[in-house]
Amino acid sequence: MRTMKAAVFVSPGRIELDERPIPEVGPLDALVRITTTTICGTDVHILKGEYPVRSGLIVGHEPVGVIEKLGSAVQGYREGQRVVAGAICPSGYSYASLDGDHAQDGVGSPHGWKPIGGWKFGNTIDGCQAEYVLVPSAMANLAPVPAGLTDEEVLMCPDIMSTGFGGAERANIRIGDTVAIFAQGPIGLCATAGANLRGATRIIAVDGVPERLEMAKRMGADHVVNFRSEDPVEQIMKLTDGRGVDAAIEALGTQTTFERDAIVR
Repeated sequence: MRTMKAAVFVSPGRIELDERPIPEVGPLDALVRITTTTICGTDVHILKGEYPVRSGLIVGHEPVGVIEKLGSAVQGYREGQRVVAGAICPSGYSYASLDGDHAQDGVGSPHGWKPIGGWKFGNTIDGCQAEYVLVPSAMANLAPVPAGLTDEEVLMCPDIMSTGFGGAERANIRIGDTVAIFAQGPIGLCATAGANLRGATRIIAVDGVPERLEMAKRMGADHVVNFRSEDPVEQIMKLTDGRGVDAAIEALGTQTTFERDAIVR
């Protein structure tokens, strides 16, 4: 039996490097040899016991790699191809998937279809902090890496970039809109880039770290607000002549920043 090294959650405060069998490939699966992956903030929450997963699960949900083996029914990809696989890896045929809500995908059960959410790697199935990862429903969840791009250049695509861009899409940003984006960490910066790509005319980025605010300008922000030195809502209302914004994106996850989204007109 061939084995691989993998980072395995044991208990809160304890993740171990272990030997695991290399997964068997089903008809719709792809076995991807990992070339680059990350440690996400969510992995830190798992390590601390702040987000519960079962003991023995391989952690990680941001894979870049090369297709080692394809299932017999997978079409459109080839072995040896460089790919990424999204942290959200839906079946592609659940009710939620067919309706475009891939993050609300579910699993079959004796009692019918059970919604569990689309995030599976390192949450409900083995993740990618290992030498190999099994990607289920490969045709729905793989994306080829364009020639000329390095692993590092596409590493944010499986989770951080797609989350930020997804925020801009969910906000239904249109050409000409004014948008406020609270927090300019990795996800917030990607939301800023996403708002820019969707045609927002004015983007206002809020954070308390000067270096992040400078990066926000590079990603498309027209105005930046440092909440440590000025009230962001007052400043945004001043910048918009009291009108407010067409859309606000909260990229931090705290009650305070959610409440400030009230500036949306």
